[in-house]
This record gives sequence, C-alpha cells and structure tokens, in this order.
Amino acid sequence: MKNNSIKIKNKEILSDNWYTLHKVTYEYLNKNNIWETHTREAYDRGNGAVILLYNSDHKKIILTRQFRLPTYINGNQTGMMIEACAGLLDQDNPKDCILKETEEETGYKITNVKKVFESYMSPGSVTEILHFFIAEYNENMKVSDGGGIPEEQENIEVLELDFDQALKMMYSGEIKDAKTIMLLQYAKIHNLL
Repeated sequence: MKNNSIKIKNKEILSDNWYTLHKVTYEYLNKNNIWETHTREAYDRGNGAVILLYNSDHKKIILTRQFRLPTYINGNQTGMMIEACAGLLDQDNPKDCILKETEEETGYKITNVKKVFESYMSPGSVTEILHFFIAEYNENMKVSDGGGIPEEQENIEVLELDFDQALKMMYSGEIKDAKTIMLLQYAKIHNLL
C-alpha cells in the first residue's frame, strides 16, 4: 500500500563508485497535517542474504573472519570481523545467493536451507534488506577449503566454533557483527544446538 504522506521531489546521485549514494528531497505530511520538506542521503548497496551453518550433533557452527575497512576506520584495531557467511544478491534470488556464497566462502555445499526472517539492517541510511537463513551441515558436505573468490579479493578464514564459545564471544565483544548476533540469538531461542 502506497504511503500518501510522502512525495519525492528530487533524487540525485552523489556517488556511483562502488555502490550508489543518493541525495533525496521529499515532502512528508506530519501528524499535524503539515507538509515538511526533508533531505536525506540513502546508500543503495543492493540486498543480501546471510546464513548460520550449524551441526546439532557436535554443537558447532561455521563462521568466517575477514578484514572490514569501515570497522578499522571506526576503532576496530585489527579490522578483522567474525561473521556468518553472507553475500549480495546480484541477479540471484536469496536462496540461490546463499547456496553459492556458502560454497564459495566456507567450502560447504549445502542444499537444504531454511529462511527464518528478513530485516532492514540500517534503515536510517542504507536501503539493504537482508534475508536470514539457517542450515545444518556435516563433514560430508565439505567440498573445498572455502575462503572466497580470489578475483573478488576475498581473503576469508573459515572458523568452526563450539556454539557455546560463539555465544561467549558475542557477550565479550569478540563478535560484534549485527547479522551474526541476530542468527546466534535465533539459534539460542529456538534451541537449534
């Protein structure tokens, strides 16, 4: 259903380098029935998918570690982040994307995934919707070492962690990635492990 309280007046591209940054001027009808003019910036990096791989028999999960420049700039001394496997949709649907990303990043070829929810990750400034998945894995599904695609300059370390250890890392601040925290909490709430 269209929101009749919004009128887009102008949209200009500020940057179209890696992704697209728009400056948008719009009118907003406030609760007092008065039109206000607002100007905001919105970063469009596309939509994505993320997955938590878990092994219920061994109570383990698969996460990744890689360098993230924005965190380094904002006080993360090493710039390294521990995260659930994720990727941008490109032309893929969310399920196909996460199947491909899982194999590329972790080396596990999975076929049975379950979508559990979706979320806007930073709705004040980023357009991205992230699709959240879970899937069980076992050693028979391992087809490579993973690590990402060299042509995409991915340098990803694959981590197999005890679930309880990952929760402790979340509470201690070793895991600070929002999508990973959300999936760890989902796994805990739903007693996956």
